[in-house]
Amino acid sequence: MTASEILDLLQYGEHIHLECKKAESALPKSVWETYSSFANTDGGVILFGVEENMRESDHNHRFSFVSILHPEQRIKEFWDTLNSDKVSRNILVDADVGTCEVKGAVIIWIRVPPAGYQERPVYINGNPMKGSFKRNHEGDYHCTEDEVKAMLRDASDSGIDGSLLQGYTMEDIDLQSLRSYRIEFEHRNPDHIWNGNDDLTFLKNMQGYATDRNTGKSWLTAAGLLMFGKGLAIRERFGNIRMDYIDQSNLLPGSRWSDRLTYDGMWENNLYNFMRQIMPKLVSGLPRPFKLEGMVRMDETPLHKAIREAVVNMIIHSDYMITGILNVIKTDKGYVFSNPGGLKLPIRAIYEGGHSVARNPRIQTFFRMIGAGDNVGSGFPTILHAWGEENWRKPDLSENTELHQVDLKLWMVSLMPQECTEYLQRLFGLAYAHLNNAEQIILSTAYLEGEVTNTRMQSMLELHSTEIGRILSGLVDADMLLADKKGRWTSYRLNESYEIGPEQLRLEDIPSTNPAFNNETDRIIYKYIYTNGFITVNQILDITRITTTQGANTALGRLMKAGLIIKVRKGRQFIYQLKN
Repeated sequence: MTASEILDLLQYGEHIHLECKKAESALPKSVWETYSSFANTDGGVILFGVEENMRESDHNHRFSFVSILHPEQRIKEFWDTLNSDKVSRNILVDADVGTCEVKGAVIIWIRVPPAGYQERPVYINGNPMKGSFKRNHEGDYHCTEDEVKAMLRDASDSGIDGSLLQGYTMEDIDLQSLRSYRIEFEHRNPDHIWNGNDDLTFLKNMQGYATDRNTGKSWLTAAGLLMFGKGLAIRERFGNIRMDYIDQSNLLPGSRWSDRLTYDGMWENNLYNFMRQIMPKLVSGLPRPFKLEGMVRMDETPLHKAIREAVVNMIIHSDYMITGILNVIKTDKGYVFSNPGGLKLPIRAIYEGGHSVARNPRIQTFFRMIGAGDNVGSGFPTILHAWGEENWRKPDLSENTELHQVDLKLWMVSLMPQECTEYLQRLFGLAYAHLNNAEQIILSTAYLEGEVTNTRMQSMLELHSTEIGRILSGLVDADMLLADKKGRWTSYRLNESYEIGPEQLRLEDIPSTNPAFNNETDRIIYKYIYTNGFITVNQILDITRITTTQGANTALGRLMKAGLIIKVRKGRQFIYQLKN
């Protein structure tokens, strides 16, 4: 890392991914806790020789620099300890550690990447239950026993849905659910040899039923019970999990929802039934009509396929061993899909596609065999493509490590809808016209989604987190965004009390009786001059629908007659500037 990169990180970086330690003459013992926490979460940077001082009055960070004594020796001590029994795993390479001179002080930087799901938990002192750490907005914290167990489960590629449930047999299967599934299976795979199997053999072939080779006894697997089980049996074994669908679209005054599906004793609440019942509700009212055949439509549109993929992803990536809710919410602006658990892969890798590690691969197979679920690694790109085709806002995938929950928000709203642009122009006046595209997208996201975060904007703008931080900081300095600091993590919201100064006069504030603003073309010309300082006749031909020099001069004449602009000679040509 260079000095400028470090200074940018200190000023604009997310402090949840940054840890500063003075460490002037010795390695601090707490560095290993931070190493573990970064490895088990999203990674981060550790700086030795940088002291962080936070003023409690305004939560601003101030940093001082001090040279590390014998930096090469400190680095050797770091590597020696990292490769000893102190730490369970070394996930660094030589390029992840280095020294740099910043403001006259020699400091040490360590870049810790997130550990792969097969490498977690990364722990210290030989005890995963007591030596595993994670990172949140407060800093490093001890992982709970449940969090460590979840990481250990996720480290296996065999998934968590293949465990045998002793005592659970075919009597715990809802035969109506299984038969409905088999009809869909046969329709999708008419020549499949398994169509002739009895129900028990069919479930065994699909890994929903298995035999314990030590005892010779056969039981349902977690996948078999969750997919087709009777509600009572599922609640006995997985009482920590609920399924809930809420329709908050087209609400009547005073109503909390217009439709809801939760367990009420009227249906067997297994995963197959849950998806089969909510799919028609989710796609109802979409712009293009279609008809479901079971859960799949032949010749379906990309949009319907994407929504089905979102439901399947929620189900196959859920952690059914922890307490949580498979929650689906439909609103006027889109959908929210929530599932218990965390992300096994980094968010960036998921957005890129080509990577998929299902937490429940057997359940994934059940859905894929009836056409509900794309091939490995293509599910999320299918959603991105469909949303891109509709010119809607990029889907928002996020992980809440404190709630142990993953949320996918699918916004059925354009990136910059007209009503949003008009609102921001009214709120910020002509200062809004001075903003670049990225800044305008950030403000529109804050308006449409209620808040913005660095992580959310990384996925939308595809910029580095430090660059996003610089833009967010600039909007805060401009008083357009308000920062809500939550320890080492920050969210931002619109400043609804923004005050427009005289130099930021809104076009709407100019009397509508002014003849210069009786048509949109003159407004475009005026905005261009305000933003760029001047305009020429040729530029008017480029940015408006005017096609002749005479037409451009006529428009300029109206603005000059209204006293808004003046004509100025510049070299051999004339330009037009604001009068004041």
